[in-house]
Amino acid sequence: MGRILTEKDVEPAVRGGSVYAAGGGGWADHGRMLGLAAVRIGRPELVSVEELAKDDWVATAAAIGAPAGTTAWEMQGVDYVKAVRLLQEAMGEPIAALMVGQNGRSSTLNGWLPSAILGTRVLDAVGDIRAHPTGDMGSIGLAASPEPTIQTAVGGNRAENRYIELVVRGATAKVSPVLRTASDMSGGFIASARNPVRASYVKKNAALGGISMALALGEAILAAEGRHTGHSKGAAVIDAICRTTGGHIAVSGRITKKDVVYTNAAFDIGTVVIGSGDQAMTLHVMNEYMAIDDAGGARLATFPDVITTLDKDGEPLSVGQLRVGMTVHVLHVPKAIIPLSAGVLDPSVYPPVEAAMGIEIARYVFEETPKKKRKGRK
Repeated sequence: MGRILTEKDVEPAVRGGSVYAAGGGGWADHGRMLGLAAVRIGRPELVSVEELAKDDWVATAAAIGAPAGTTAWEMQGVDYVKAVRLLQEAMGEPIAALMVGQNGRSSTLNGWLPSAILGTRVLDAVGDIRAHPTGDMGSIGLAASPEPTIQTAVGGNRAENRYIELVVRGATAKVSPVLRTASDMSGGFIASARNPVRASYVKKNAALGGISMALALGEAILAAEGRHTGHSKGAAVIDAICRTTGGHIAVSGRITKKDVVYTNAAFDIGTVVIGSGDQAMTLHVMNEYMAIDDAGGARLATFPDVITTLDKDGEPLSVGQLRVGMTVHVLHVPKAIIPLSAGVLDPSVYPPVEAAMGIEIARYVFEETPKKKRKGRK
């Protein structure tokens, strides 16, 4: 049987999702808004893929954009619901469940409100355990598919007449940029429902159990906070994060340099250096943390490993929050111990990211990925 999500699940989802956000932005308060609205208005249900019939339709609920604090974005909970409604109307068939493209500060909760209002279940599967810069990375192997699909988007700043609804049909690679453009025109952040596939496809290609992993991590963080006070609290939280994820603190130190720029393609790209001299470690950024190099240029961690900066209290920090002089702890969870989806094991998703960042990623992904992990199964 599925698990009815309640108010006590909202904060764990946000807190665990914030660690898996891997330095990405997003908004914890937006996640809380989505979760609390859902559990107060209905009974969103979390189910495993085994609880769906193999031919049930599953779509991805996503928020598209990179909303800096400077943009006039507005996305209401009803926008996520309307996006699913538009997709069902375009398909002429019901959607049984919604998955999300990635965990994150709010994205872990993207499917909850439609579940509460429309009865679509929240599927315990994600396109990627952690957050990533391009939609292709979370598209469970559909990025290069020539098959036509349907994507919808809803939202926008009402006061500035930026509200948009659209339904787009075509191959994923051709229609995804249309939604990114719509997001920009709407104010920088828009709700979408997209890429309906059968549950049997999700079972083979998604990272299964991803929502439960975020919930369990959030519960462990809150429990550690509740047991400790003062100086010991931060250490206890960091220990709980490492223990629950199976990760470790790869780097601790003071930020000595930050060189991250916002590009016209709506990406934050650059580097953050921790420490100095032969002890310096470089974090490579494209919205999220994508790699860690040591002072000699040797690679210590590479996407889809989980890489996250934590402050002394164990609070995850986004790239935008980092400042020179801050002391941070860098969590590293190797990809060998997390479920991997077809999206992060698709060679076609890496060349655009490598070109934008100027570093190698794919070589490290495919050199080290055990073949048995290709299913993305636990």
